[in-house]
Amino acid sequence: MLHVAVVGSGPSGVYTAQSLVQQDPQVRVDVLDRLPCPYGLVRYGVAPDHEKIKSLQNNLRTVMEHERVRFLGGVQVGTGGVSPARLREHYHAVVYCVGAATDRHLGIPGEELPGSWSATEFVSWYSAHPDSLTDGFVLGARTAVVIGVGNVAVDVTRILSRQVPELSPTDMPQAALAALGDSKVAEVHMVGRRGPSQARFTTKELRELGSLPDTEVVVDEAELALDPAYADPTGLPAAQRRNVEVLRGWAAAPPRGAPRRIRLRFFLRPVELLADGGRVGAVRFERTLPDGQGGVTGSGRYEDIEAQLVLRSVGYRGVPLEGLPFETATGTVPHRAGRVLRDGEVSPGEYVAGWIKRGPTGVIGTNRPCAKETVTSLLEDAPGLMRREVPEDALPALEADGLAPVDWTGWLAIERAEAELGASLGRSVVKLPDWRSLLAAARGDAR
Repeated sequence: MLHVAVVGSGPSGVYTAQSLVQQDPQVRVDVLDRLPCPYGLVRYGVAPDHEKIKSLQNNLRTVMEHERVRFLGGVQVGTGGVSPARLREHYHAVVYCVGAATDRHLGIPGEELPGSWSATEFVSWYSAHPDSLTDGFVLGARTAVVIGVGNVAVDVTRILSRQVPELSPTDMPQAALAALGDSKVAEVHMVGRRGPSQARFTTKELRELGSLPDTEVVVDEAELALDPAYADPTGLPAAQRRNVEVLRGWAAAPPRGAPRRIRLRFFLRPVELLADGGRVGAVRFERTLPDGQGGVTGSGRYEDIEAQLVLRSVGYRGVPLEGLPFETATGTVPHRAGRVLRDGEVSPGEYVAGWIKRGPTGVIGTNRPCAKETVTSLLEDAPGLMRREVPEDALPALEADGLAPVDWTGWLAIERAEAELGASLGRSVVKLPDWRSLLAAARGDAR
């Protein structure tokens, strides 16, 4: 048997496991994850009110329950856990599918002021990620600024604008639901440094903002008109053209006087976060103008937007994993068709897939061909890899290293505990929000 460890149980990891067992009837796959729960960003990154996308967990579950796939959660790889070198002793091959775990920074003065957060931190909080430590995001805030115009920016803007009756049917943790229910945020500015034709959100996500109860979307047509493609969007790709058409409709709509507003702003570049009483009070933006080459240039004109909450949503970035090579410029592990490269040479038995391989690009489905390419490389190498002896079962070796993995039965116990918690609160499923409760549920002593 070919024994493979896949590090990471998000879509790229699960698709890697799926491709392995589909292409090789003699492979066994252990899917390792730092968390006691599988599914990665599908569980902890997809907004709780996007239940159709979250239902992808059902497809991932089918793979994880395959007879030659085993889930081992609560396994830290790298600093504080099992090293990549040690994993190579336990398996013929290791595929790292660890994603892009941190966010990009703006690099402007005031970015670290209280009240300034990454969208990643906010998403982790309302998604019940056990590493989320704060619940004070919306406390005292009346106006929020979201910097970025991708789908994550739309998600956090939408969540800030929803009310408890709309969020209660989701699996959002109870503390986050209560905090958002008490929120006084009545206005959210979502701001991009370029124009509407270059925004990264999808039309489906964008339109959702216009369907929120008691909320109106405000767009300034004069600002849209700065985009050279706005007057005649027919030459744009279909997705961008539809975005422009939606924005055009909102710009032409008369004000409704709704109690909450979402303002979509374009051609504004953040240059400084301004303090008020020791925390964020406003964001200073510079008006940008198209440079004729697809980018923008500063105009020297500035505008301050009041905000007690600032969320930056300007992209994810991979982080180094101790024991693996890393390219700082790209935030990825160097590779050739998924084979890890050390000093330019292929490192036998080490592979990457997903965002740590190609950077944070594409949608969930993009991980399928990415994983398939890596698996193709691995299986081509398999005859040579299998000359090396490894344990018939890596689990006793991992336990001997001091690890206590959460298996699939433990994960099913967490699912049951979350269903029971939801029922006790008059909701459906409510996520357990911290390490203690997750591990207690996995052991069967959640109560």
